Amino acid sequence: MTKKIFRYMELTILVTLIGGFIAILLSLYGYFSSVQKKQLKVETELAAKAVETGGTDFLDSLHMKGTRVTWIAADGTVLFDNEADAGQMENHASRPEIAEALENGEGASTRYSDTMTTAMLYYAMKLSDGSVVRVSESRNTVLTVALGMVQPLIWIFLVLMGLTWLSSSRLSRKVVDPLNNFDLDHPMDNETYPEMAPFLHHIYEQQEEIEDQKEHLQKTEKDFLTVTNRMEECLILLSPSGKILTINQQAMKLLHTDESCIGEDILYLDRRTEFEQALQRAAKGEHSELILDYSGRSYQADISPVSTDSMTAGMVVLLFDVTDREKAEQLRREFSSNVSHELKTPLHTISGCAELLETGQVKQEDRARFVHTIYTQAQRMITLVEDILYISHLDEGAIDMHWEKVDLYEVTLKVTDQLQQEALKNQVTLTVNGAPAAVDGIFRLIESIIFNLIDNAIKYNRSQGRVDITVEDRKDTVVFRVQDNGIGIPEEDQPRIFERFFRVDKSHSREIGGTGLGLSIVKHAAEIMHAHIDVDSRPGKGSTFTVAFHKNRVRSGESQD
Repeated sequence: MTKKIFRYMELTILVTLIGGFIAILLSLYGYFSSVQKKQLKVETELAAKAVETGGTDFLDSLHMKGTRVTWIAADGTVLFDNEADAGQMENHASRPEIAEALENGEGASTRYSDTMTTAMLYYAMKLSDGSVVRVSESRNTVLTVALGMVQPLIWIFLVLMGLTWLSSSRLSRKVVDPLNNFDLDHPMDNETYPEMAPFLHHIYEQQEEIEDQKEHLQKTEKDFLTVTNRMEECLILLSPSGKILTINQQAMKLLHTDESCIGEDILYLDRRTEFEQALQRAAKGEHSELILDYSGRSYQADISPVSTDSMTAGMVVLLFDVTDREKAEQLRREFSSNVSHELKTPLHTISGCAELLETGQVKQEDRARFVHTIYTQAQRMITLVEDILYISHLDEGAIDMHWEKVDLYEVTLKVTDQLQQEALKNQVTLTVNGAPAAVDGIFRLIESIIFNLIDNAIKYNRSQGRVDITVEDRKDTVVFRVQDNGIGIPEEDQPRIFERFFRVDKSHSREIGGTGLGLSIVKHAAEIMHAHIDVDSRPGKGSTFTVAFHKNRVRSGESQD
């Protein structure tokens, strides 16, 4: 601001000085020119009277330094000149002042030198005999006067500039110091010029508006973070260049980072080529989806561009766990494949036997055996289809089934009685121990759990084997246990025994008519009632299956401890 004030004052002084100089110069020059002209006229009149009286004698005695006197005849011949030889001078009849004097009695003119630095003033007066007396004097022009004043003018300008610099420095300090000392945090508390009041009031209003907007943005950010941090999905907001703008807690946990990653490139956290290519497509405005593996689980990454005015203003990365969905899809494919395989075997058997019977290639004494095979395989198919439909019903949650108080001991006795013939056929002894114990459950599911576990214990036992069944009433649970001394389950197969169509001994399972869905039904039924299953088995020594039922119904989301 000091420089601006100095320049402004400098320009003002310069313009004023030059303008004043020109005005004064022109005024004085005009005044002195007028005085000189009047003086020249008087001198001419005196010279004319002297010539009328004294003639040539007067002119010869005339000594006027700086003034030129010339006597010209009526025909323009120069008769006398005090500064030149009259005989050598040209005719003056054509000179403006002479011609005017001959015609009007008096005449005047001004002529400039070639350099325009000197002006000659001429005044002529006609005498009684027709001749003309002319008096002339030289005079400096305005340009000469101006040039003569340049040096003092420069000194005056330099002095004024020095004074201007001093005064502008002091003035600018007085103007700027209050501005430099403004308390912008409290604009209305400043003591300054009245002219600044509207400006300070405007700043105050803007600060109030900014503060309101800041509070609103902070609240919006807090709400946004609260919502995103409660999301189960991982959310990351990126700039168009891939810099992290926002990342929620779930994403930080998944990517093993913290808030320090904000502002960094997302590729520092995941450098996989497919992820980088998806980001590049999103930066160009294309939506991308891909499956990524993190810590052994599958996550679907949805990467979407955020566009404004046909330009990508950022990107949103949403990661959500699809492991269960992928597993379910895998199970569905395996289930379809297994169902097809399980149905194919009996169908081929039935088709083959029926074809042989139809073509008469079976002996009469063998026909009954073929018919029995067809019946057996058809029953196996019926059982398989019923189990498939049943387990599909369980997959849907069995929401149409009725919960009630069920006596576990009573159901166990009932199922054991139903399987006694099967046990005798396989030379297996069944024993039941326990006492009445009621649980909250679904009768049909409890019955299927008990039936399948006892049925498996019989089928996968040995001749002269034993199955001990126990119902134990505890504080909050009723424990159902089936223990046999059969073939047992290898340790490496135990984690998979509840999978659909999984068989430890496939040949033995098909031989005894197993569908491979029994334990899968047990698992699903137990999950619906929040019962807990435990397995303890050793090859060649037998297996023990334990199911702990809750006495009171446990709903989804409640503790199962």
